[in-house]
Amino acid sequence: MTTSPSPAPATSFLDRIKSLFGGGGDDGRVKPTVTAARAIELVRDGATMVDVRETNEWKTGHAPGAIHIALGNIDQAPKRLHKGRTVVVVCASGMRSRTATKHLRSLGFDATSVSGGMAAWQRAGGAVRR
Repeated sequence: MTTSPSPAPATSFLDRIKSLFGGGGDDGRVKPTVTAARAIELVRDGATMVDVRETNEWKTGHAPGAIHIALGNIDQAPKRLHKGRTVVVVCASGMRSRTATKHLRSLGFDATSVSGGMAAWQRAGGAVRR
């Protein structure tokens, strides 16, 4: 007597939608976007921070220890980052950092964008060097 394989568990509609938009199951990676408070924790725990703002914005104040790579130069990031370390990406508001994060994740980096950018970073107590 032969037995047929068990059917695969049914995937819910919500699970399919989440997987389409990057919200699938927990794959061990940091979420694509985090709050500034969570970003501070990640950096405190050893994550590398990348600031993708333009040079004039960087000079107005940036997180100590952050690496400056303007969004237009994000293709140079892999030369300056470690693949095994979480990357926290910040800009002024969170728009450019989301673009950079998406690119870095496509290259295999465990990257996340700071929601609300540098203003949120500062409001959450993140240090800024001028």
